Amino acid sequence: MRLLVRASIVSPIGWRPALVAAIGITSAAQTESVAFPIGIPGQPWGATEREVWLSRMRIQRDYNEEVVAKLNLLRERFDVQQYGSLTHNPERYPLYAVKSREWAPGKPGVLITGGVHGYEKSGVQGAILFLQSHAEEYTATYNLLVVPCISPWGYETIQRWNAQAVDPNRSFNPNGEVVPGRSFNPEAATEESSALLRLLASLEVKEWACHVDLHETTDTDESEFRPAKAARDGVKYTPGTIPDGFYLVADMTNPQTEWHKAIIDGVRKVTHIAPPDASGKIIDEPVVQEGVIAVPSPRSIGLCSGVTTAAFATTTEVYPDSPKADEDQCNRAQVAAIVAALDYISNMERDHSARRGHEPSEL
Repeated sequence: MRLLVRASIVSPIGWRPALVAAIGITSAAQTESVAFPIGIPGQPWGATEREVWLSRMRIQRDYNEEVVAKLNLLRERFDVQQYGSLTHNPERYPLYAVKSREWAPGKPGVLITGGVHGYEKSGVQGAILFLQSHAEEYTATYNLLVVPCISPWGYETIQRWNAQAVDPNRSFNPNGEVVPGRSFNPEAATEESSALLRLLASLEVKEWACHVDLHETTDTDESEFRPAKAARDGVKYTPGTIPDGFYLVADMTNPQTEWHKAIIDGVRKVTHIAPPDASGKIIDEPVVQEGVIAVPSPRSIGLCSGVTTAAFATTTEVYPDSPKADEDQCNRAQVAAIVAALDYISNMERDHSARRGHEPSEL
């Protein structure tokens, strides 16, 4: 029996070549309805459908060459440590974190994460570029932890999900509340999220100052992932709009407006900022300030940006498919976001220290 779900795809041209070849989809008018090849309409996937989906995945990048080899070159400057591996293929998919050499108990921590969604390349390469170019500027002040590629299987297969068809960036709080119809809902725990949480617990950091989680929004979010998600969950696919430009995802319970503005201003020097759509939204979420949307507490909905107690935490979103951007620009935009985020916090702390220094001492 062929497992079939029909989904109205915004742009079938956007399907990745390997997947297009596997299911026989060709270019067509943007309004044409195409068949998503897995599942029964209106029924969530079971184990069989997930196995069929997994069987269609193909390796398209080299994690060892593009990520691990670059991390190995950093060993003279940082502590590069393996913190786990993926059981799908432990030898092929070791998990690595990079720590500052000057790690000390009294310093606040900074966490930079990339590749939670493995297919989002600039999140991974941007984190590595930050390590290569700017990270050492902050290690005297902060305990710096960079985890460049949380989902190496997704990196190689250019997939948002992990090998079990679960979204790692919804899996950091599997007991969170699910609200029907909401685009941000927690999913089951994954090896990727569990390994990171164990790593963070082992470090016993008393104070996290900042967490920047690096992501992309791509055309394939609409042409591939969202139709697949609708099929997996047994719901109707409703087309959306992909924003052209960089934006941030803030915590609506902790907006940190000035900090987010500083990041947007820093990134603006490298790439363009996404405007709202005709309804004043980005990815169907209200724009709360230029280039920023806000979602429920990331911790409550299982996002990676909610894994620490940092007062300053955000998710970046680069748009690599824009005609105005290229791969290098996207990587540099991620670095610009990190640098702007850390510079704002460092300057704020210096200002506070200076004011305290001018306060009259108590007699």
